[in-house]
Amino acid sequence: MAKRKTVFVCSDCAHQAPKWVGQCPDCGAWNTHTEERASAVASVAVLGAPREVPVPIGEVALAEHPATATGIGELDRVLGGGVVAGSVALLGGEPGIGKSTLLLQAVAALARSGRRCLYVSAEESAAQVRLRAERLDAVVEGLWLHAETLLPSILDACRDVEPEFVVVDSIQTVHDPELTSAPGSVSQVRHCANQLVTCAKARAMSTILVGHVTKDGGLAGPRVLEHVVDTVLAFEGDRHHALRLLRAMKHRFGATDELGVFEMRGSGLVSVDDPSRLFLADRPDGVPGSVVVPTLDGHRPLLVELQALVAGSALPSPRRSAQGLDSGRLSLILAVLEQHAELDFGKADVFASAVGGVKINEPGADLGMALALTSAATARPLPRGLVACGEIGLAGELRQTAQLERRLNEAARVGFTSAVIPAGAPPIPQGIVGIRAETLAEAIQLVRLGVPTPLRQRSA
Repeated sequence: MAKRKTVFVCSDCAHQAPKWVGQCPDCGAWNTHTEERASAVASVAVLGAPREVPVPIGEVALAEHPATATGIGELDRVLGGGVVAGSVALLGGEPGIGKSTLLLQAVAALARSGRRCLYVSAEESAAQVRLRAERLDAVVEGLWLHAETLLPSILDACRDVEPEFVVVDSIQTVHDPELTSAPGSVSQVRHCANQLVTCAKARAMSTILVGHVTKDGGLAGPRVLEHVVDTVLAFEGDRHHALRLLRAMKHRFGATDELGVFEMRGSGLVSVDDPSRLFLADRPDGVPGSVVVPTLDGHRPLLVELQALVAGSALPSPRRSAQGLDSGRLSLILAVLEQHAELDFGKADVFASAVGGVKINEPGADLGMALALTSAATARPLPRGLVACGEIGLAGELRQTAQLERRLNEAARVGFTSAVIPAGAPPIPQGIVGIRAETLAEAIQLVRLGVPTPLRQRSA
């Protein structure tokens, strides 16, 4: 009988320690070591196995990885055309965001095209998955369903059905009874993921594993889980909005700078081909504190509305609230406005938001946010058809942003006619007029927002 021992395993990096420690010596995380009972580790050396020999890099044969389209346009965009035979992807997202819906729609579309697919439900019963499939019109021939949590049974199902595409929902609930640790533990997740990856490579099955996320938004489980797979996908969005965003955090068969946009409807997830128009569909006209910013998410330009509200406050410490924006950037912009644009927010509550549940972290939105704050403070709306793009420095100067031409091309396509940009920006495309400014104060004067005397009088 194999000798059992007690070890403490870090849930972030899988570091093992003979006793509990507060801080992991490998990754530095605190209070992540949990007690597990595991079998003694056997030697991984295999006698008689063929040994790979080093060869000159120029003599290495180039392998092609043809992708099979799933039929879901935005998913194929992020995956670089589709899924590759034998590849393994890990899809993470918050509970209820729509991971199971997206994958069930994908395997149903593949089954309609004549592919043999297996959907392994390790969290829901077969009846629950069938009800969702009825709503999504995913009850099709060629799609097999297996509600199971035991790893040996899942591997047997892969051998029996011989699918080309497999979905395992989710990897945290799959466990091997040969291991004594509980389902979801570091050793279980690592072992089950390795077994599924080995099976996928041996049978050339395209496999997608669903993973849980932590409260910080990172993938739960050991980091080795992200290393053994070929692709790591992040499915994001606000549960109170219909918008969903899909990003590739790692992709061995393509780029990681594509963005997929979906809209959640009663019939399932629908690909959004023109997200800019969706973001601006409900934008009011002539309202102070509203501005449109051409952002860039990966290679995809998006037009997003930023809104600001400035209101007098009787609190000793006025509130500063940022939704979908970096609170640190908001504080920086407020400080620059006070120092270089004669604005006083010392006795005002400030609220800033990116509309539609989008999150903007790039500095190219600084100028738009500053103009929205000034517009809200002066109660003067920005001109119609105007966008703003530029980074703000601590001295109040405007700095260039990357790929400005692509951003402004998108703005011109949607119908915007002018753009406030840094003075040193490269030539802009035809169809849009550039309003160039060297400093933030100059930009405020050029768009005729004036000096915010109402706010200054209020603070006095």
